[in-house]
Amino acid sequence: MKNVILYSCFLFLFFGCKRDNYPGSTISPYIAIYDLRNLYHGSDVKLTRDRMYGSTKITAMVISDHSGGNLPAGLLIVQDMRRLSQLRGISIDLGDDAKTYQPGDSVTIDVENGILKPVGGILEIMGLSKSSVTKISSGNAIPVNRVPSNLILANPGNFESILSVIVKGSFDPLPSPGDVLSGDKTLNDGFGNLTLHTEAGASFADSAEAVSAKYYGIVFNMDAGKGTMVPQFRIRSAKDVVVLSSKIQIASAIITGFISDVKGADQPYEYVQLMATKDIDFAATPYSVVVTNNANASTPAGYPAKGWATGGMRSFKLNLFSGTAKKGSFFYVGGSGKMINGSGSTSMASSNWIRAFDYSANNGDGFGTKTTGLMANSGNAFGIAIFADSAVTVNSVPEDCIWISTGGSLFTAGPPAQGYLVPNTDFYDIINPITLQSQPYYRQGSNTLAFAYNTADLGYFNMLGGIYSPTLGKWVKARIQNNVLLTKTSAVTDIEGTGSTTLQ
Repeated sequence: MKNVILYSCFLFLFFGCKRDNYPGSTISPYIAIYDLRNLYHGSDVKLTRDRMYGSTKITAMVISDHSGGNLPAGLLIVQDMRRLSQLRGISIDLGDDAKTYQPGDSVTIDVENGILKPVGGILEIMGLSKSSVTKISSGNAIPVNRVPSNLILANPGNFESILSVIVKGSFDPLPSPGDVLSGDKTLNDGFGNLTLHTEAGASFADSAEAVSAKYYGIVFNMDAGKGTMVPQFRIRSAKDVVVLSSKIQIASAIITGFISDVKGADQPYEYVQLMATKDIDFAATPYSVVVTNNANASTPAGYPAKGWATGGMRSFKLNLFSGTAKKGSFFYVGGSGKMINGSGSTSMASSNWIRAFDYSANNGDGFGTKTTGLMANSGNAFGIAIFADSAVTVNSVPEDCIWISTGGSLFTAGPPAQGYLVPNTDFYDIINPITLQSQPYYRQGSNTLAFAYNTADLGYFNMLGGIYSPTLGKWVKARIQNNVLLTKTSAVTDIEGTGSTTLQ
């Protein structure tokens, strides 16, 4: 009898009591948009409490602005970061009531019994009304969400219905006089091509195209048929376009690679590989290449008072005053050895050497003390720059430059400001594209990107592969560092082949 009573009590405890994984907890009434979007798996979803894990609402920030007439009609577009710090957005069909909300409105939305479904490619919540929306506050700041276009193209669903900013966007082809925003335009930010769509009836449809600008807008996925979704970027009003430049600037030559540490003794075998973006006759239009070394032992010490022209052990100049280079061809500047990987390696004498110079026995052209190492192998930063002039001063801005590493006395705001001036490139911006603050020096503002050193004395060629468009005057695919480990028998094709920079 005792065993029966004990067994009965066990059954009551096991089956008669409600089990809860979180005893004493209360389920939040709010579901993250990240989780809400993940409920859709190819067929319409009715948003019940059970399907939403016990939640019934979302709380989010409004990003839609219908004043410009360029967003899909009737959509209230909101975003949040409630789940895993992942920014996600959703479009809600509210009809004409969507116009009554402004960017920066904080809202809660009762989505229970709404229908989650794609409409023309855009994932939307249908079946709600204005009574489902409660505005909590207005005028809230919306954090800037800079997104390279390649990320949008790779995962368009992750960026749909999110306010993003495309930085350094330019059109392909470049604007001609009279070109306006209306229609579908190809927008390139150096990472990929994205379609910028402007409705013919938008209030800013007749606005002139900019040479370079940042574009605030919202990504929508358009159904292209056969299960294919094509991301489309739409700005909301004329205020979403911030012009960065109205002038086309085209670099005549670009830096495409270098070897700073050959196998064995470095001098005089270090060299820089460059590419001409137009036909160049160096006798008619002299150029120069400057290498700066900022090791702690390099003198003069401290911040570079004369920038690239500081001289001494800090910077070394080689003038380019003879020879020619055809558009799209590689040419070389560096040590007199003309070997691919130091002493005893494959000769590069037949390559296009615009300047081969024994920097270990001679001072530089105008400035720079002779040295056994033109480029550093490790430690603090060194930079390479090409100038469209043989005279380089404290105020000279390069055609192109690259930096390896970040350490050393490189920039001070002063006054006076001292540092190494940079041009607008795939890595650097004279004007900060987000804050619009002036930042003409390396290590100032957002100009902090750099390539990395390789393991010393192995003979790595630093191939900088990207795509440059002389027509657009910009990198349409930013350079990446492809490290090619050379041997003594490596061929020139190993440093001019797959993975090299090309022109578009």
